[in-house]
Amino acid sequence: MSDEDNAGEETEEAPETEQSEETELDTTPLSEEELEEELDAAESDLEAAETEADLDEVEAHLDEIEGHLEDADLPEPDDEDEEGPREQFEGRLSDLQSDLEDARGPYAEDVVEDVSASGTTVEDTEWTDTGREELAEVVEAFIADVEEILGVSISATVSTGVTDIAGAIDDAAVEIGEAGLDPDEDAETIADLQEAAADLDAGVEAAEEWDDLETREQLQAQGFYDVLDHRKDYPPEWHALKVWEKRGRADMVLLALDNLQSNFMEEHCKEALVRMGHPDSLEKMTELAQRRDEYAIRTLGKIGDKEGLDAVLDYVDSDPGLAKPALKAVGEIGSEEATQDVADRLAADNSEVRSQAARTLGLIGDTRAIDPLADLLEDDEADEVRASAAWALNQIGTERALEAVRPYADDRAYLVQAEAEKAVESERQTAA
Repeated sequence: MSDEDNAGEETEEAPETEQSEETELDTTPLSEEELEEELDAAESDLEAAETEADLDEVEAHLDEIEGHLEDADLPEPDDEDEEGPREQFEGRLSDLQSDLEDARGPYAEDVVEDVSASGTTVEDTEWTDTGREELAEVVEAFIADVEEILGVSISATVSTGVTDIAGAIDDAAVEIGEAGLDPDEDAETIADLQEAAADLDAGVEAAEEWDDLETREQLQAQGFYDVLDHRKDYPPEWHALKVWEKRGRADMVLLALDNLQSNFMEEHCKEALVRMGHPDSLEKMTELAQRRDEYAIRTLGKIGDKEGLDAVLDYVDSDPGLAKPALKAVGEIGSEEATQDVADRLAADNSEVRSQAARTLGLIGDTRAIDPLADLLEDDEADEVRASAAWALNQIGTERALEAVRPYADDRAYLVQAEAEKAVESERQTAA
Protein backbone atom coordinates (compact mmCIF):
# COMPACT_ATOMS: atom_id res chain seq x y z
CA MET A 1 0.00 0.00 0.00
CA SER A 2 1.37 3.44 -0.98
CA ASP A 3 1.98 6.37 1.34
CA GLU A 4 -0.76 8.20 -0.51
CA ASP A 5 -3.20 5.41 0.27
CA ASN A 6 -2.14 5.45 3.92
CA ALA A 7 -2.68 9.18 4.08
CA GLY A 8 -6.15 8.68 2.69
CA GLU A 9 -6.98 6.10 5.30
CA GLU A 10 -5.74 8.35 8.07
CA THR A 11 -7.84 11.21 6.70
CA GLU A 12 -10.96 9.05 6.76
CA GLU A 13 -10.32 7.66 10.25
CA ALA A 14 -9.69 11.03 11.95
CA PRO A 15 -13.24 12.38 11.60
CA GLU A 16 -14.55 9.00 12.80
CA THR A 17 -12.64 9.37 16.09
CA GLU A 18 -13.65 13.00 16.36
CA GLN A 19 -17.32 12.12 15.79
CA SER A 20 -17.12 9.40 18.40
CA GLU A 21 -15.75 11.85 20.96
CA GLU A 22 -18.44 14.39 20.08
CA THR A 23 -21.21 11.83 20.46
CA GLU A 24 -19.83 10.79 23.84
CA LEU A 25 -19.91 14.42 25.02
CA ASP A 26 -23.50 14.93 23.86
CA THR A 27 -24.80 11.94 25.78
CA THR A 28 -23.17 12.80 29.11
CA PRO A 29 -26.01 12.99 31.68
CA LEU A 30 -26.63 16.46 33.05
CA SER A 31 -26.49 17.19 36.75
CA GLU A 32 -29.39 18.72 38.68
CA GLU A 33 -27.69 22.11 38.54
CA GLU A 34 -27.16 21.86 34.78
CA LEU A 35 -30.77 20.82 34.20
CA GLU A 36 -31.89 23.82 36.26
CA GLU A 37 -29.68 26.10 34.17
CA GLU A 38 -31.06 24.68 30.92
CA LEU A 39 -34.65 25.21 32.09
CA ASP A 40 -33.82 28.76 33.20
CA ALA A 41 -32.33 29.50 29.79
CA ALA A 42 -35.34 28.05 27.98
CA GLU A 43 -37.71 30.07 30.16
CA SER A 44 -35.73 33.25 29.43
CA ASP A 45 -35.75 32.53 25.68
CA LEU A 46 -39.49 31.88 25.79
CA GLU A 47 -40.16 35.21 27.50
CA ALA A 48 -38.04 36.99 24.88
CA ALA A 49 -39.48 35.15 21.85
CA GLU A 50 -41.19 37.45 19.35
CA THR A 51 -41.68 35.27 16.28
CA GLU A 52 -42.76 31.75 15.43
CA ALA A 53 -39.15 31.00 14.47
CA ASP A 54 -38.07 32.04 17.97
CA LEU A 55 -40.71 29.73 19.43
CA ASP A 56 -39.52 26.88 17.20
CA GLU A 57 -36.03 27.28 18.67
CA VAL A 58 -37.45 27.22 22.19
CA GLU A 59 -39.43 24.07 21.36
CA ALA A 60 -36.29 22.37 20.06
CA HIS A 61 -34.47 23.35 23.26
CA LEU A 62 -37.27 21.96 25.41
CA ASP A 63 -37.21 18.70 23.43
CA GLU A 64 -33.46 18.52 24.05
CA ILE A 65 -33.99 19.11 27.78
CA GLU A 66 -36.63 16.37 27.83
CA GLY A 67 -34.06 13.97 26.42
CA HIS A 68 -31.46 15.02 29.00
CA LEU A 69 -34.02 14.58 31.75
CA GLU A 70 -34.75 11.02 30.63
CA ASP A 71 -31.03 10.19 30.80
CA ALA A 72 -30.31 12.06 34.05
CA ASP A 73 -29.35 10.07 37.14
CA LEU A 74 -31.49 11.78 39.75
CA PRO A 75 -31.99 10.72 43.38
CA GLU A 76 -35.27 9.19 44.46
CA PRO A 77 -37.11 10.74 47.43
CA ASP A 78 -36.89 8.91 50.76
CA ASP A 79 -40.68 8.92 51.03
CA GLU A 80 -42.54 7.56 47.99
CA ASP A 81 -45.31 10.10 48.61
CA GLU A 82 -42.87 12.99 48.28
CA GLU A 83 -42.00 14.68 45.00
CA GLY A 84 -38.40 14.02 44.00
CA PRO A 85 -36.11 16.09 41.72
CA ARG A 86 -37.26 14.22 38.61
CA GLU A 87 -40.93 14.99 39.25
CA GLN A 88 -40.06 18.63 39.96
CA PHE A 89 -38.07 18.98 36.73
CA GLU A 90 -40.79 17.21 34.75
CA GLY A 91 -43.40 19.54 36.22
CA ARG A 92 -41.45 22.64 35.29
CA LEU A 93 -40.74 21.29 31.81
CA SER A 94 -44.43 20.56 31.33
CA ASP A 95 -45.31 24.10 32.43
CA LEU A 96 -42.85 25.58 29.93
CA GLN A 97 -44.21 23.39 27.13
CA SER A 98 -47.71 24.56 28.00
CA ASP A 99 -46.57 28.21 28.06
CA LEU A 100 -44.95 27.67 24.67
CA GLU A 101 -48.22 26.47 23.16
CA ASP A 102 -50.05 29.45 24.67
CA ALA A 103 -47.49 31.80 23.12
CA ARG A 104 -47.99 30.46 19.61
CA GLY A 105 -50.35 31.99 17.12
CA PRO A 106 -52.91 33.16 16.60
CA TYR A 107 -53.19 31.23 13.33
CA ALA A 108 -55.57 31.75 10.47
CA GLU A 109 -56.23 28.00 10.50
CA ASP A 110 -57.66 28.31 14.01
CA VAL A 111 -60.04 31.05 12.87
CA VAL A 112 -61.16 28.92 9.91
CA GLU A 113 -61.81 26.01 12.26
CA ASP A 114 -63.88 28.19 14.63
CA VAL A 115 -65.90 29.70 11.77
CA SER A 116 -66.54 26.29 10.21
CA ALA A 117 -67.72 24.97 13.59
CA SER A 118 -70.31 27.77 13.71
CA GLY A 119 -71.46 26.78 10.22
CA THR A 120 -71.85 23.17 11.32
CA THR A 121 -73.93 24.28 14.33
CA VAL A 122 -76.22 26.25 12.01
CA GLU A 123 -76.77 23.19 9.83
CA ASP A 124 -77.29 20.73 12.69
CA THR A 125 -79.76 22.78 14.75
CA GLU A 126 -83.52 23.19 14.40
CA TRP A 127 -84.25 26.92 14.50
CA THR A 128 -87.43 28.90 15.02
CA ASP A 129 -88.44 31.59 12.51
CA THR A 130 -87.10 34.19 14.93
CA GLY A 131 -83.89 32.20 15.27
CA ARG A 132 -83.31 32.16 11.51
CA GLU A 133 -83.86 35.92 11.34
CA GLU A 134 -81.38 36.39 14.16
CA LEU A 135 -78.85 34.15 12.42
CA ALA A 136 -79.18 36.11 9.19
CA GLU A 137 -78.40 39.36 11.03
CA VAL A 138 -75.43 37.80 12.81
CA VAL A 139 -73.96 36.32 9.64
CA GLU A 140 -74.46 39.54 7.66
CA ALA A 141 -72.53 41.40 10.35
CA PHE A 142 -69.81 38.72 10.33
CA ILE A 143 -69.45 38.84 6.54
CA ALA A 144 -69.15 42.64 6.70
CA ASP A 145 -66.47 42.34 9.40
CA VAL A 146 -64.42 39.85 7.36
CA GLU A 147 -64.70 42.00 4.23
CA GLU A 148 -63.46 45.04 6.12
CA ILE A 149 -60.63 43.20 7.87
CA LEU A 150 -59.32 41.49 4.72
CA GLY A 151 -60.25 44.22 2.24
CA VAL A 152 -62.17 41.77 0.05
CA SER A 153 -65.69 41.32 -1.27
CA ILE A 154 -67.49 38.07 -0.42
CA SER A 155 -70.27 37.25 -2.88
CA ALA A 156 -72.51 35.45 -0.40
CA THR A 157 -76.29 35.67 -0.29
CA VAL A 158 -77.63 35.76 3.26
CA SER A 159 -81.32 34.95 3.61
CA THR A 160 -83.28 33.35 6.42
CA GLY A 161 -82.75 29.90 4.91
CA VAL A 162 -80.45 27.64 6.91
CA THR A 163 -78.64 26.45 3.76
CA ASP A 164 -77.89 30.03 2.65
CA ILE A 165 -76.75 31.04 6.13
CA ALA A 166 -74.41 28.04 6.45
CA GLY A 167 -73.15 28.58 2.90
CA ALA A 168 -72.31 32.23 3.60
CA ILE A 169 -70.34 31.17 6.67
CA ASP A 170 -68.41 28.62 4.61
CA ASP A 171 -67.65 31.24 1.94
CA ALA A 172 -66.16 33.49 4.60
CA ALA A 173 -64.11 30.60 6.02
CA VAL A 174 -62.70 29.87 2.55
CA GLU A 175 -61.80 33.54 2.08
CA ILE A 176 -59.94 33.60 5.39
CA GLY A 177 -58.11 30.36 4.60
CA GLU A 178 -56.99 31.62 1.19
CA ALA A 179 -55.78 35.01 2.47
CA GLY A 180 -52.30 33.61 3.16
CA LEU A 181 -51.99 35.26 6.57
CA ASP A 182 -48.66 34.95 8.38
CA PRO A 183 -48.84 34.44 12.17
CA ASP A 184 -46.04 36.97 12.69
CA GLU A 185 -46.56 39.63 10.05
CA ASP A 186 -50.38 39.48 10.13
CA ALA A 187 -50.91 38.84 13.85
CA GLU A 188 -53.15 41.89 14.25
CA THR A 189 -55.32 40.92 11.31
CA ILE A 190 -55.70 37.37 12.62
CA ALA A 191 -56.61 38.72 16.06
CA ASP A 192 -59.33 40.89 14.49
CA LEU A 193 -60.66 37.84 12.65
CA GLN A 194 -60.64 35.86 15.88
CA GLU A 195 -62.76 38.53 17.50
CA ALA A 196 -65.19 38.49 14.58
CA ALA A 197 -65.37 34.68 14.79
CA ALA A 198 -66.08 34.91 18.52
CA ASP A 199 -68.95 37.34 17.83
CA LEU A 200 -70.28 34.92 15.23
CA ASP A 201 -70.11 32.03 17.69
CA ALA A 202 -71.87 34.10 20.37
CA GLY A 203 -74.60 35.05 17.94
CA VAL A 204 -75.17 31.49 16.75
CA GLU A 205 -75.17 30.28 20.35
CA ALA A 206 -77.79 32.85 21.33
CA ALA A 207 -80.11 32.52 18.32
CA GLU A 208 -83.47 31.01 19.17
CA GLU A 209 -83.81 27.26 18.76
CA TRP A 210 -87.06 25.34 19.12
CA ASP A 211 -85.76 24.04 22.44
CA ASP A 212 -85.29 27.65 23.65
CA LEU A 213 -88.93 28.66 23.35
CA GLU A 214 -90.05 27.44 26.76
CA THR A 215 -86.99 28.95 28.48
CA ARG A 216 -87.45 32.36 26.88
CA GLU A 217 -91.14 32.38 27.68
CA GLN A 218 -90.32 31.70 31.34
CA LEU A 219 -87.72 34.46 31.42
CA GLN A 220 -90.13 36.83 29.70
CA ALA A 221 -92.81 36.08 32.29
CA GLN A 222 -90.37 36.84 35.11
CA GLY A 223 -89.35 40.19 33.61
CA PHE A 224 -85.83 39.27 32.54
CA TYR A 225 -86.18 41.06 29.18
CA ASP A 226 -87.97 44.12 30.57
CA VAL A 227 -84.71 46.10 30.74
CA LEU A 228 -84.24 45.99 26.97
CA ASP A 229 -85.31 49.01 24.93
CA HIS A 230 -86.35 46.72 22.13
CA ARG A 231 -86.07 43.02 21.36
CA LYS A 232 -83.63 43.72 18.54
CA ASP A 233 -80.80 44.06 21.05
CA TYR A 234 -78.66 41.06 20.18
CA PRO A 235 -78.23 38.57 21.65
CA PRO A 236 -81.04 39.67 23.99
CA GLU A 237 -80.03 37.46 26.94
CA TRP A 238 -76.50 38.84 26.98
CA HIS A 239 -77.64 42.44 26.74
CA ALA A 240 -80.18 41.94 29.51
CA LEU A 241 -77.54 40.25 31.68
CA LYS A 242 -75.22 43.26 31.34
CA VAL A 243 -78.00 45.65 32.37
CA TRP A 244 -78.98 43.56 35.41
CA GLU A 245 -75.32 43.37 36.47
CA LYS A 246 -74.99 47.17 36.27
CA ARG A 247 -78.11 47.50 38.39
CA GLY A 248 -76.71 45.12 41.01
CA ARG A 249 -79.57 42.65 40.57
CA ALA A 250 -77.96 39.36 41.45
CA ASP A 251 -81.42 37.74 41.55
CA MET A 252 -81.85 38.31 37.81
CA VAL A 253 -78.34 37.07 37.01
CA LEU A 254 -79.08 33.93 39.05
CA LEU A 255 -82.38 33.55 37.19
CA ALA A 256 -80.47 33.54 33.90
CA LEU A 257 -77.89 31.11 35.27
CA ASP A 258 -80.61 28.67 36.32
CA ASN A 259 -82.56 28.87 33.06
CA LEU A 260 -80.14 29.48 30.19
CA GLN A 261 -78.45 26.21 29.33
CA SER A 262 -75.84 27.40 26.82
CA ASN A 263 -72.20 27.26 27.89
CA PHE A 264 -71.77 30.78 26.54
CA MET A 265 -74.42 32.30 28.80
CA GLU A 266 -73.49 30.15 31.80
CA GLU A 267 -69.92 31.45 31.67
CA HIS A 268 -71.03 35.07 31.35
CA CYS A 269 -73.50 34.70 34.23
CA LYS A 270 -70.80 33.28 36.49
CA GLU A 271 -68.31 35.97 35.51
CA ALA A 272 -70.92 38.62 36.32
CA LEU A 273 -71.53 37.07 39.75
CA VAL A 274 -67.78 37.09 40.49
CA ARG A 275 -67.58 40.78 39.62
CA MET A 276 -70.67 41.61 41.67
CA GLY A 277 -69.79 39.62 44.80
CA HIS A 278 -73.40 40.13 45.87
CA PRO A 279 -74.64 38.56 49.13
CA ASP A 280 -77.83 37.40 47.37
CA SER A 281 -75.75 34.84 45.48
CA LEU A 282 -74.22 33.32 48.63
CA GLU A 283 -76.52 30.29 48.84
CA LYS A 284 -76.26 29.39 45.14
CA MET A 285 -72.48 29.90 45.06
CA THR A 286 -72.04 27.76 48.17
CA GLU A 287 -73.95 24.99 46.42
CA LEU A 288 -71.85 25.28 43.25
CA ALA A 289 -68.57 25.53 45.18
CA GLN A 290 -69.25 22.11 46.64
CA ARG A 291 -69.09 20.81 43.04
CA ARG A 292 -65.55 22.21 42.53
CA ASP A 293 -66.81 25.23 40.57
CA GLU A 294 -63.95 27.76 40.46
CA TYR A 295 -66.26 30.68 39.58
CA ALA A 296 -68.33 29.94 42.68
CA ILE A 297 -65.22 29.77 44.86
CA ARG A 298 -64.03 33.14 43.56
CA THR A 299 -67.49 34.64 44.09
CA LEU A 300 -67.61 33.47 47.70
CA GLY A 301 -64.31 35.24 48.26
CA LYS A 302 -65.71 38.45 46.76
CA ILE A 303 -68.81 38.19 48.96
CA GLY A 304 -66.53 37.80 51.98
CA ASP A 305 -69.18 36.27 54.23
CA LYS A 306 -68.03 33.77 56.86
CA GLU A 307 -70.94 31.50 55.88
CA GLY A 308 -69.09 30.67 52.68
CA LEU A 309 -65.85 29.71 54.46
CA ASP A 310 -66.41 25.95 54.75
CA ALA A 311 -67.29 25.66 51.06
CA VAL A 312 -63.94 27.13 49.95
CA LEU A 313 -61.81 25.76 52.79
CA ASP A 314 -62.44 22.24 51.51
CA TYR A 315 -60.25 22.98 48.48
CA VAL A 316 -57.15 24.66 49.94
CA ASP A 317 -55.36 21.30 49.86
CA SER A 318 -56.64 20.39 46.40
CA ASP A 319 -54.66 20.52 43.15
CA PRO A 320 -52.90 23.87 42.48
CA GLY A 321 -55.47 24.97 39.90
CA LEU A 322 -58.21 24.91 42.53
CA ALA A 323 -56.11 25.49 45.66
CA LYS A 324 -54.93 28.94 44.56
CA PRO A 325 -58.40 30.49 44.04
CA ALA A 326 -59.63 28.72 47.19
CA LEU A 327 -56.78 30.15 49.27
CA LYS A 328 -57.37 33.61 47.83
CA ALA A 329 -61.08 33.36 48.69
CA VAL A 330 -60.25 32.29 52.25
CA GLY A 331 -58.06 35.37 52.60
CA GLU A 332 -60.81 37.63 51.31
CA ILE A 333 -63.25 36.13 53.82
CA GLY A 334 -60.60 36.71 56.48
CA SER A 335 -61.67 34.35 59.25
CA GLU A 336 -59.04 33.27 61.80
CA GLU A 337 -60.79 29.88 61.92
CA ALA A 338 -58.93 29.07 58.70
CA THR A 339 -55.44 29.96 59.96
CA GLN A 340 -54.22 26.42 60.65
CA ASP A 341 -55.59 24.98 57.39
CA VAL A 342 -53.90 27.73 55.41
CA ALA A 343 -50.64 27.53 57.38
CA ASP A 344 -50.44 23.82 56.50
CA ARG A 345 -50.21 24.82 52.83
CA LEU A 346 -46.96 26.71 53.46
CA ALA A 347 -45.32 23.30 53.02
CA ALA A 348 -46.98 22.58 49.65
CA ASP A 349 -44.76 21.29 46.83
CA ASN A 350 -46.07 23.93 44.42
CA SER A 351 -44.40 27.32 44.96
CA GLU A 352 -47.46 29.24 43.72
CA VAL A 353 -49.61 27.53 46.33
CA ARG A 354 -47.06 28.35 49.06
CA SER A 355 -46.99 31.95 47.90
CA GLN A 356 -50.78 32.28 47.90
CA ALA A 357 -51.02 30.61 51.30
CA ALA A 358 -48.59 33.18 52.71
CA ARG A 359 -50.56 36.09 51.27
CA THR A 360 -53.78 34.60 52.61
CA LEU A 361 -52.31 34.48 56.11
CA GLY A 362 -51.44 38.13 55.72
CA LEU A 363 -55.02 38.94 54.79
CA ILE A 364 -56.37 36.96 57.74
CA GLY A 365 -54.00 38.82 60.06
CA ASP A 366 -53.77 36.14 62.74
CA THR A 367 -50.60 36.65 64.84
CA ARG A 368 -50.25 32.87 65.21
CA ALA A 369 -48.97 32.89 61.63
CA ILE A 370 -45.95 35.10 62.40
CA ASP A 371 -43.51 32.28 63.22
CA PRO A 372 -44.33 30.02 60.24
CA LEU A 373 -44.20 33.05 57.93
CA ALA A 374 -40.83 34.09 59.36
CA ASP A 375 -39.53 30.55 58.77
CA LEU A 376 -40.81 30.66 55.19
CA LEU A 377 -39.08 34.00 54.61
CA GLU A 378 -35.82 32.59 55.89
CA ASP A 379 -35.78 29.15 54.33
CA ASP A 380 -37.92 28.90 51.17
CA GLU A 381 -35.99 28.31 47.96
CA ALA A 382 -38.37 30.43 45.82
CA ASP A 383 -37.91 34.19 46.10
CA GLU A 384 -41.50 34.90 45.09
CA VAL A 385 -42.65 32.79 48.05
CA ARG A 386 -40.30 34.62 50.39
CA ALA A 387 -41.58 37.97 49.06
CA SER A 388 -45.15 36.87 49.78
CA ALA A 389 -44.16 35.87 53.32
CA ALA A 390 -42.56 39.30 53.87
CA TRP A 391 -45.67 41.01 52.49
CA ALA A 392 -47.88 38.94 54.80
CA LEU A 393 -45.83 39.85 57.86
CA ASN A 394 -46.16 43.52 56.95
CA GLN A 395 -49.91 43.03 56.60
CA ILE A 396 -50.14 41.50 60.09
CA GLY A 397 -48.27 44.60 61.19
CA THR A 398 -47.50 43.88 64.85
CA GLU A 399 -44.04 44.80 66.12
CA ARG A 400 -43.03 41.12 66.27
CA ALA A 401 -44.16 40.59 62.66
CA LEU A 402 -42.30 43.67 61.42
CA GLU A 403 -39.18 42.69 63.34
CA ALA A 404 -39.10 39.42 61.39
CA VAL A 405 -38.96 41.34 58.07
CA ARG A 406 -36.50 44.18 58.85
CA PRO A 407 -33.23 42.13 58.63
CA TYR A 408 -33.84 41.51 54.90
CA ALA A 409 -33.21 45.06 53.64
CA ASP A 410 -30.14 43.78 51.73
CA ASP A 411 -31.80 40.58 50.50
CA ARG A 412 -30.91 39.10 47.11
CA ALA A 413 -34.53 39.50 45.95
CA TYR A 414 -35.77 43.00 45.22
CA LEU A 415 -39.35 42.30 46.33
CA VAL A 416 -38.12 41.03 49.69
CA GLN A 417 -35.93 44.12 50.04
CA ALA A 418 -38.93 46.35 49.32
CA GLU A 419 -41.01 44.70 52.02
CA ALA A 420 -38.13 44.94 54.50
CA GLU A 421 -37.77 48.64 53.75
CA LYS A 422 -41.47 49.14 54.49
CA ALA A 423 -40.98 47.49 57.87
CA VAL A 424 -37.92 49.68 58.58
CA GLU A 425 -39.82 52.81 57.55
CA SER A 426 -42.65 51.83 59.89
CA GLU A 427 -40.12 51.72 62.74
CA ARG A 428 -38.80 55.18 61.81
CA GLN A 429 -42.30 56.66 61.77
CA THR A 430 -43.09 55.12 65.16
CA ALA A 431 -39.87 56.51 66.63
CA ALA A 432 -40.64 59.98 65.24
